[in-house]
Amino acid sequence: MNEQQLRQRSGDQCELCGDGSELGVYSIPHSEGRGDTDILVCGRCRAQLEGGQPLDSAHWRCLGDSMWSPVPAVQVQAWRLLKRLSGETWAQDLLDMLYLEDDLRQWAEAGATVAEEERVVQRDCNGVELCAGDTVTIVKDLDVKGTSIVAKRGTAVRGISLTDNPEQIEGRVNGQRIVILSRFVKKTG
Repeated sequence: MNEQQLRQRSGDQCELCGDGSELGVYSIPHSEGRGDTDILVCGRCRAQLEGGQPLDSAHWRCLGDSMWSPVPAVQVQAWRLLKRLSGETWAQDLLDMLYLEDDLRQWAEAGATVAEEERVVQRDCNGVELCAGDTVTIVKDLDVKGTSIVAKRGTAVRGISLTDNPEQIEGRVNGQRIVILSRFVKKTG
């Protein structure tokens, strides 16, 4: 499809996030032998898709809407992005809801294997891989920068979130959401 046809199909909006600025054609990678593999994306989405910027998980919450697109290429790209963000609880929930026909799932998975190699992995003090939603225990008293809070050794942090940094996780301690270095926690559940 040419850009004009994509603009008509999408109503002059990014097919992933709905933004209307800096629109351009994006060809879904790893689409050998497929027909319609182009989608219309904004500059912000393109920068993250092409690796110029890290994935901003807050930006990609838009996939909750775009994953239901009737356009197969949009569905495949939404699946791939949700797979890369599956460390986030909300993304895993959306991925669990997204149904793709067998041929579309194979197409989506063909590009996901490359993305898996880029995946950031957080590990606790014992080298155990951490996942979003895990419960961890703090193994050392930690001063929380910018506050008077001290996260005490032995404090359980439930429902952690992962970050783009392999050395950091996020969790709620004493009612406040903080960033914690993963080397100072131990996975407990």
